[in-house]
Amino acid sequence: MLDFLNFGFLDALDIILVATLLYYIYKLVKGTVAINIFLGIAIIFLIWKLTEMLQMEMLSEILGKFLGGGVLLLLIVFQQEIRKFLLMVGSSNFASRKGFLKQMSFLKSEVAIETSVETIVKACVEMGKTKTGALIVIGRNNSLEAYKQTGDDMYIEVNEPILKSIFYKNSTLHDGALIIEDNIITATRVILPIANDVKIPTRFGLRHRAALGISIQTDALVLVVSEETGKIVYIKNGEFILFNDTDKLIELLKEDLE
Repeated sequence: MLDFLNFGFLDALDIILVATLLYYIYKLVKGTVAINIFLGIAIIFLIWKLTEMLQMEMLSEILGKFLGGGVLLLLIVFQQEIRKFLLMVGSSNFASRKGFLKQMSFLKSEVAIETSVETIVKACVEMGKTKTGALIVIGRNNSLEAYKQTGDDMYIEVNEPILKSIFYKNSTLHDGALIIEDNIITATRVILPIANDVKIPTRFGLRHRAALGISIQTDALVLVVSEETGKIVYIKNGEFILFNDTDKLIELLKEDLE
């Protein structure tokens, strides 16, 4: 009856590790249809633990079998999210100069570099007016080193004239994608994976498929400016994110980068 008085260091560590794991799982599925499945499983798990505590043996056994036998189903349902989680844990960025604290984003200090979202969106709007095609990848937690190796290394602070000049039609750098990390343009002419197995509207071309590909394989945010229509498309987690105007787009980007 007084077992709770034996609560020790290992118990506290166990709770902290479980809370951290759940936090990252939530971050991975937030904003996707998988969030509803995740919440449903969490509720069933809590009910199962409650039935165990109340010694409701029959219901407890049924729920336990359901959760135990559903592991394979969960691997299928959360395939993309699990891939992103493993990429985050095993990425070279995890042990790089940015270190462990970059991955543990909730421990970042106030001196963290803020990406100039307004500048990026303004450049996209201007390029859209002249129907200049653009593909901009904004890195978050997952390492983009493997993709950067397919293009040209760069180290320039984000500013509107540079972004516009890179994607200028006669520029030698306009082909491929541009990668931004910590408000620094770190690579240009990057070749991204094409998402051929995803159905998208016929009005979208290779740029949009490449944007989908990188957003499925990593947690990066992607902006695409259509060369045909001049419209801006925002892609995250393999989905097209709708916005009403540029102010709303800036707001969405800032929220996702946080």
